[in-house]
Amino acid sequence: MRALQEEVDQLRQTMVSHAVVDRAIGVVITDGGLTPEQGWAALKHISQHTDIKLREVADTKVRWPASGTLPEALHRALSAAVARARGSATDGRDGPDGHPQPSAGHPR
Repeated sequence: MRALQEEVDQLRQTMVSHAVVDRAIGVVITDGGLTPEQGWAALKHISQHTDIKLREVADTKVRWPASGTLPEALHRALSAAVARARGSATDGRDGPDGHPQPSAGHPR
């Protein structure tokens, strides 16, 4: 019974995390003029390159409009990720699956 309760608790937390990430994608695509795929890629890129969990990045971004403050490191990472996402849509490096292809010296 205990294992089942732990599994249910974990699934609930996962659902909450997904909802926060989805809202953050909405904020990023609205602020940055991106597609949903680009918004997801930007959030993922920030998480991977700042060593901040995706859920924490998303939660901070969702709370930002109400709080008016965004940590400087996250602000810089977000600006760079949005610019990167915008560039990937227009620089011809998108692959057949629509995702950016790695450029020289910049693996995915």
